[in-house]
Amino acid sequence: MTGMQRSSSDLDVRRRKALYHSWHRGIREMDLVLGRFADSEIATLTDAELTDYELLMEVPDRDLFRWMTGEETVPENYDTGVFRRIRDFHTGDWGA
Repeated sequence: MTGMQRSSSDLDVRRRKALYHSWHRGIREMDLVLGRFADSEIATLTDAELTDYELLMEVPDRDLFRWMTGEETVPENYDTGVFRRIRDFHTGDWGA
């Protein structure tokens, strides 16, 4: 999968923006990590989860990728249910 697969036509504006930004991060690895998750899950996130997701999207790509792969410890304020949900969504992707 190389790009957005989900239509945003049924999403509210906030979720459309999150979906778009998930696929336009800066480094391709994070496009795939967040984009694939968003394609699958963005419509099911509660408003509170979407807020947590939006905060995660503000984290620099390199830091977020290191947290996802376990190279670095996730700071407590980012170790949310949404972070764990994204990480678990990609279980097996990290080659471990």
